[in-house]
Amino acid sequence: MWDFDKYADQTALLDETGTSLTYRHLDGKCRSLAEAAGHRCLVFCLCENSLGSVLGYAAFLQNRIVPILAGNRMEHGLVKQLLEKYQPSFIWGPAEQGRLYVNTHPVSEAYGYMLWRTDYDREYPLHDDLALLLPTSGSTGSPRFVRQTYDNLRANTESIVEYLKLNADQRPVTTLPMYYTYGLSVINTHLDVGACVLLTNRTIMQKEFWTFFNCYRATSLAGVPYTYEMLERLRFRQMDLPSLSVMTQAGGKLSSGLHELYAEYAQKSGRKFYIMYGQCEATARMGYLPAEMAVRRKGAMGYAIPGGRFWLAGPDGSQIHAPHTMGELIYEGRNVTPGYAQCGEDLIKGDENHGVLFTGDMALFDEEGCYYITGRKKRFLKIFGNRISLDETEDMIRNKYGLDTACAGVDDHMYIFLAGKDQEKAGMARDYVIHKTGLHPSAFRTVVIDQIPRNDAGKIQYAQLDGYYDTIN
Repeated sequence: MWDFDKYADQTALLDETGTSLTYRHLDGKCRSLAEAAGHRCLVFCLCENSLGSVLGYAAFLQNRIVPILAGNRMEHGLVKQLLEKYQPSFIWGPAEQGRLYVNTHPVSEAYGYMLWRTDYDREYPLHDDLALLLPTSGSTGSPRFVRQTYDNLRANTESIVEYLKLNADQRPVTTLPMYYTYGLSVINTHLDVGACVLLTNRTIMQKEFWTFFNCYRATSLAGVPYTYEMLERLRFRQMDLPSLSVMTQAGGKLSSGLHELYAEYAQKSGRKFYIMYGQCEATARMGYLPAEMAVRRKGAMGYAIPGGRFWLAGPDGSQIHAPHTMGELIYEGRNVTPGYAQCGEDLIKGDENHGVLFTGDMALFDEEGCYYITGRKKRFLKIFGNRISLDETEDMIRNKYGLDTACAGVDDHMYIFLAGKDQEKAGMARDYVIHKTGLHPSAFRTVVIDQIPRNDAGKIQYAQLDGYYDTIN
């Protein structure tokens, strides 16, 4: 996957304690850990943004051992369910968690992480191309993972390195979980160019994160839409961050208001701001908006990454050629993954997608071929015969009132969930949506809750809101 010899004496990884690994040392540690595993097999990795976690991932991927990545904070019952489904040969996780895993035997330890051999009586056969199993962004313990190949990872890494113009001078700081496709792509691409990855489990809401950021001169910051909402609350644009040169955004459509704010901030401060688009099913990235276009292309997703291609499918599946015509976004490229795994028997499967991904996102393009995401294909409601986008409604409320919101519901009934305790603003938001849609007020209900449910990557967990539908009159 990587040529660590090329950057032997440069620092590869550095954590909050100041502990670091050069690429030479990382390579040696990777070889030792791979030798402890002994053969190509499946390893269940409980991930965090730490030296031990990243070392294990790199060791397995570099030596054709297949890691299955999951969050270290995953509920133990869900971990047990996944272990039974996939029966990995080993578990790689924090050493102090060893007591949780019965019928395992410690084999090797490094930087607070332990490799345990399991007692499962079988090893599922692995397809020769299978490199990695990564949870879909919405996974909360579901046994479904995306199967990614070595060629997928290589192709996507090369594309991202090219359009972001990455080099060994960069020092990205971890702001997203490494088991999340966007967070993992930051690690993959920067290790590819010999950069130093700054590892922290702190969140942007903690003072210690920013102390670490400035102490080790982080140069880039990656965030999902929720990250930028939080940055705005922290008055990020007034912070003194002299080393910061690049900001990237993916993981969902950024509101047009925040897009405009951060594009202008980057332009005025001499920084670069990239809007990006991707899915785990395409390894990581599919599209990006060049930084020089960020200001004048407000709300745009941009263009296909190098080596990829976008097109739109109409209701009958035929290709749309007319600008400003909405259709389902289709992507083609080497980074399209072969499919999903839902159990150990699926690990031998070959390519089911053949380089073509139906994204499930609705989009349109303008006269210059620049694409705009308009919402999810299934994130629409029919209200009194009118098709209403839940994503656009959320965007509308966020831009108008700056509220953390989630819109969901069933046909003829939209529920507007708002975080906090401001009932007055909730009523104003509902009235605003009624006014903008021109539909009867009976279709809209507001629900004020303590917080909008999200996963570790900041994605809204809409399924957790379903329970409100039958309890509100």
